Amino acid sequence: MRVVLAEDLFLLRDGLVRLLQAHDFEIAAAVESGPELARALAELEPDVAVVDVRLPPTHTDEGLQCALNARRDRPGLPVLVLSQHVEQLYARELLADGTGGVGYLLKDRVFDAEQFVDAVRRVAAGGTAMDPQVIQQLLTRRAADDQPLARITPREREVLELMAQGRSNAAIAAKLVVTERAIAKHTANIFTKLGLEVSDDDNRRVLAVLAYLDQDR
Repeated sequence: MRVVLAEDLFLLRDGLVRLLQAHDFEIAAAVESGPELARALAELEPDVAVVDVRLPPTHTDEGLQCALNARRDRPGLPVLVLSQHVEQLYARELLADGTGGVGYLLKDRVFDAEQFVDAVRRVAAGGTAMDPQVIQQLLTRRAADDQPLARITPREREVLELMAQGRSNAAIAAKLVVTERAIAKHTANIFTKLGLEVSDDDNRRVLAVLAYLDQDR
């Protein structure tokens, strides 16, 4: 699996390269600036891009914008964005096209090697990998004035947060120490309360939930 990595901090970039290589990823390019990232994504056509939001020369959202432009040129290009803090606007932009193959992790998660590598693989396979803190903020923002969300029970909220991270029903059941049948019932209730069509496609159902939670009214 070929990866283009963009991170301006040398020590972190080098550490990520070594970590990914240790888990059988091929590093097609490891760059430190927006222009380099844009060229690498256009010329190398990687299987997945791992991108820091803030890159030179602007140190604002250069990395994110390069990734979004690449996804417009190559729809469905898997992109995992890394950020120092939760930026809801960046999360919304990343999710806006609804095609899947996206992730948004805080850099703290990088230090959990197993979790990070799993996120890269999940995104490369067309799934989602959303940081729990991002999901929590999206849910909290919507719950105050959104009646459908207000009808969700505390347990359903737990399930919804885990769904939005990209976890399957089996993984959620294991996490919450309940049966998979119980989780299936919770997910059906969640979709009913949110007015969403039930789907067996995990990626589409997560993207639908995230799109619903994040839509402007």
